[in-house]
Amino acid sequence: MQPQDLQPQDWQSPHSPSPHSKSPHSQSPHSQPRDLPEVIARLERNEPLPSEPWLSLMPPPSPQRAAVVALPGYVVVAADVDRRWLDSWMSGADFAAPSGPPFLNALEERLRLEAGALDVLLLAPTLPGEPSVDLIPLDVSDHPRVARAHRFRSDVRIWTTAHGVLILGRGLTGRWETAVEVHAPSRNQGHGRALAAAARHLVPEDRPLWAQVAPGNASSLRAFLAAGYVPIGSEILLTPPGYEHPPAR
Repeated sequence: MQPQDLQPQDWQSPHSPSPHSKSPHSQSPHSQPRDLPEVIARLERNEPLPSEPWLSLMPPPSPQRAAVVALPGYVVVAADVDRRWLDSWMSGADFAAPSGPPFLNALEERLRLEAGALDVLLLAPTLPGEPSVDLIPLDVSDHPRVARAHRFRSDVRIWTTAHGVLILGRGLTGRWETAVEVHAPSRNQGHGRALAAAARHLVPEDRPLWAQVAPGNASSLRAFLAAGYVPIGSEILLTPPGYEHPPAR
């Protein structure tokens, strides 16, 4: 299978639970989630996750993909590997080890995938009413941020303003994710914060909204924090070689 053969919905499990459908054990901090969709759903419901064992091995989001999600006191490796192999890399390790280069390099080699960048995971509840920003919906766009969204998300929706672009779509496990980009001449004027806040009004169902921001992108991180998003953890996605940065055509 070639990278271009993969579809954004490959991040979405057909068994992804609704964030509002609770299992009999969903409120117990000691119950182990069955899979990554359940982890995401419990985070969206602000339910506790177990601290023992701190490392969970779960099924991959789909074939040809994997994810490492690090949360306070709890780390998920969602990948097609066996437990013995995983534990062999974690002997005496701490919470940072699954997100570190030695383990990620080994995971890449074993799965024949490439690890993307480590992102900060942020989460915010939706807001009622209309956004305060004048948004123009678009059906298509050649913006690089939009092109990347189409590779990693389904049901992508695009809006533009005089100052930037706002994107909404369904990403990992079908969760709603947003991304914004401010045009260079309009940066450092509060437009990123305004776009991030506007996105909270646009989610088409009653679910919180996720965002992923590179830790080094301090201006974007400040914008999302100011717009009411809360840091939840970190995330690294693994995809086939060339999928993250496809060759120019």
